[in-house]
Order: sequence, then C-alpha cells, then structure tokens
Amino acid sequence: MRRPHLPTTESAVTAIREIAAEYHLEITVTDDIGVDRTSRRTSAGAFTVLDADGSLPHEAFVELGGAPPVTIQVFPEDDARITVDGVEFADVPRDAVPAFLRSVYGGLAHVKERFFPPGQWLVVPLPGDETYKELLFRGALGPWPAGRIR
Repeated sequence: MRRPHLPTTESAVTAIREIAAEYHLEITVTDDIGVDRTSRRTSAGAFTVLDADGSLPHEAFVELGGAPPVTIQVFPEDDARITVDGVEFADVPRDAVPAFLRSVYGGLAHVKERFFPPGQWLVVPLPGDETYKELLFRGALGPWPAGRIR
C-alpha cells in the first residue's frame, strides 16, 4: 500500500495535527529551525544557520495527549523517533508516521508475549505488511500496554 509522501517536516506535522483532530487528542508542537537549533547538526560551525546546500533544516517535537501518551520527533533527514508510553521506536520513515499513529490510536497496536525465549514486544502493524516491534523490559509494562497483551 502506498502512503502519501511527506516531503517536509511541516507536512508531517500537518498530518499529525489531522490525526490529533480525528482522535480528539491534545497536541503541542515545538519547532527548531536552523542548523544551530536541530539536534543532529552538532558538527555545524559557530553561528551557522543554513546547511551546506543553502537549505534551512526544520525539526519538530510533537506531544500528543491521551491514552497512550505519544511523542514524535520529526527530523529533517526524512525520519522520526516515536515514543509510545515510554517505548521508543527509532528511525521510523517520515511517510509512515500517520499510519503508525492510526495503528496506535485505532487499537491495532498490541503487546506480544513469548515464554521461550521469554520476552514482551510492543507491536505496531501498518498497512502493507509493515510492522514495527520494540522489546519491553521486564517490569516496565504500564497500564496501557498491559491492556493490549495478546
């Protein structure tokens, strides 16, 4: 399944705002614009604002209120870091962020348990057989993931 392309950080934030409205979630957005403000540009020289190609990088940090609490850090490099109730999913493609959030808030995300080898994973399925999984640490299962064990 093809997802809509989100060419910029701002387009991703707009898509996240639409999902927040759809699920009646509170949203807070913090924008960092410029090489001197974005988190991955630590090698930039002093007082440097533009990238070497003359572009102005834009990074956004988004907090969604509700159950579960979700934060999204959208990077200028076409990826995002999504944290769902304390569980971090790194390197999620920017184009996959809306589908990821719809899976979480639409009730498709779940916790998978195995007895051997023992472990619990937060599983977020996306359309088109794409799935994101992150290992949960023992004792770190909060009320939201505990209610989604399969």
